[in-house]
Amino acid sequence: MKRSKKSLIVFGIFGLLILIQFVPVTRDNPPVTGEFDENSEVQKVFQRSCYDCHSNTTVWPWYSVVAPVSWVVADHVGEAREHLNFSTWKALPADKQAHAREEIWEEVEEGEMPMTGYLMLHSEARLSDDDKALIHQWSTEFAPPPDSADSEHDDDSDEHEGHDH
Repeated sequence: MKRSKKSLIVFGIFGLLILIQFVPVTRDNPPVTGEFDENSEVQKVFQRSCYDCHSNTTVWPWYSVVAPVSWVVADHVGEAREHLNFSTWKALPADKQAHAREEIWEEVEEGEMPMTGYLMLHSEARLSDDDKALIHQWSTEFAPPPDSADSEHDDDSDEHEGHDH
């Protein structure tokens, strides 16, 4: 009696695993509308280490079609694209690009990106010290645009200083 109950449970689990394969998961790559191309060396690093999640050129691995892992991968890519998408980089205003540069470096510096789970299956995405130095240099070479209100204030103070002398 116990053996047939175990067989029924195993058969049920196996059947459930088969059924969940039919749950639809979106694994699409929308058009690239403004790809990052500011620095070809940095772009190569981003393509190798970031683009699978943070672009519209995701290479969907074999495990991204097997439920329930497919659900996790598709959700992760969707969230990553919402946060930062190198395929739409040029559509970001200059101040948002500057902020994104800061955040990219912060994530890299803290070891948060690329994610450890991703690196376990994609060792080629690991960032070397040279890669990190390149990203750091790129992220700091562009200062955020000055606030126009501050610029006007600075100009006024210069004029007043000139008149006082």
